[in-house]
Amino acid sequence: MLHCAPVLFLVVRPVAQNAVYLPDEFLAQMRLAMPEHLSFDAFIAACQRPLRRSIRVNTLKIAVDDFLTLAAPYGWQLTPVPWCAEGFWIERDDEESLPLGSTAEHLSGLFYIQEASSMLPVAALFADGEMPQRVMDVAAAPGSKTTQIAARMGNQGAILANEFSASRVKVLHANISRSGIHNVALTHFDGRVFGAALPEMFDAILLDAPCSGEGVVRKDADALKNWSIASNLEIAATQRELIDSAFHALRPGGVLVYSTCTLNRDENEAICHWLQQQYPDAVEFLPLGELFTDADRALTAEGFLHVFPQIYDCEGFFVARLRKAAAVDPLPAPTYKVGNFPFSPMKPRDTALLEKAAGDVGLRWGNELHVWQRDKEIWLFPAGIEGLIGKVRFSRIGIRLAETHNKGYRWQHEAVIALAGHENPLAFALTLSEAEEWYRGRDIYPQTLPQRDDVIVTFQGQPLGLAKKVGSRLKNSYPRELVRDGRLFAGNA
Repeated sequence: MLHCAPVLFLVVRPVAQNAVYLPDEFLAQMRLAMPEHLSFDAFIAACQRPLRRSIRVNTLKIAVDDFLTLAAPYGWQLTPVPWCAEGFWIERDDEESLPLGSTAEHLSGLFYIQEASSMLPVAALFADGEMPQRVMDVAAAPGSKTTQIAARMGNQGAILANEFSASRVKVLHANISRSGIHNVALTHFDGRVFGAALPEMFDAILLDAPCSGEGVVRKDADALKNWSIASNLEIAATQRELIDSAFHALRPGGVLVYSTCTLNRDENEAICHWLQQQYPDAVEFLPLGELFTDADRALTAEGFLHVFPQIYDCEGFFVARLRKAAAVDPLPAPTYKVGNFPFSPMKPRDTALLEKAAGDVGLRWGNELHVWQRDKEIWLFPAGIEGLIGKVRFSRIGIRLAETHNKGYRWQHEAVIALAGHENPLAFALTLSEAEEWYRGRDIYPQTLPQRDDVIVTFQGQPLGLAKKVGSRLKNSYPRELVRDGRLFAGNA
């Protein structure tokens, strides 16, 4: 288990008043854990209220001000999230008729649906304003924090996003691709391997640890049906192993953020104190009281943020920021075999031809991406991940750019989304109705055909994919697994 909460917590539904299940032992534990300045009655009331929806603007694709201008005609009520400049609580009148995930802006990756408190760990990771070059997200699916990290890094450097659950890796990749991200490598491991496999290889690490999920009752009224103190202590044992491994993978001077969506001290403060007891000269607690206005309302004596749901009217959460002040003794070397790496760097002459052909269809990249090839597949790898090749086995690295064939290159959808850019001069703009047809996987019959045979189709200035002119139509290349049905788009047209 390597996600913050079991899959059942992903089910979002309205919670009726007084329907939330809160075990007596849990309530007794919360009375002891809650600071005196907080009201226990307010805690109970907050747990019974439905969770506010929130979104995070994807600044890799659009500036926050431009997004607010774009969304203004919809009449959405957007309230800023204090700890994330790109985050907003959202209220919509048309929520029942049109899911937020079916809006044009979500489908094109302009925003990510993310609970407000889950934006806190990444805010803490970048609290000092420094820009790490290599980051690991130990338990990454479904991708909210990985995509937030990528946006903060401006698609530069490299991110290793790991997910233990095989069924969630596909979702993780889909969210990364939709967001136009190209600096991520995916792995599928138990997070406890990284301290031995990749010692001192990362500038910053986020461990959003598997937990008992006590903070998510506003999203799932039955979240605590199987709750017990004994279960929490079992989970805490896994958390200690995970944070120990992550700490070994962190370079001296680097920052580790440990977070959970649970509320008990055994899975939160106690884990950080345990790590400091193991390495008293190497673990430094970095206070988060200045992270945002009113952060002190959730601040613990150690400088952690223990967010009870009534404080900011969000999910319960815990965030700690640690610095590795000194090196520690390494763990035993791993005994597994990585296997042969099937890719090789593309030769300079072939790379030049590739870049020319890609530029002709509006795809461009910088020196932070290197071209690698496997048989007919051509990939762009983030340069910062190359130092890890041969040390762990990757599920995928960077983005698949193209496949070669006898007439040239067949450009891949994820490359178009990541590399075509905003307002590409070689793009062909679709109308609202044409864009809806595109997402349904249907060919487009525009009133005026483009002059070029291959075009990047766009809507609201954002690339939707690559289309080929065939007679009077544009042949749709949208991946079948992404095709949508039902009502799409909020109507301001």
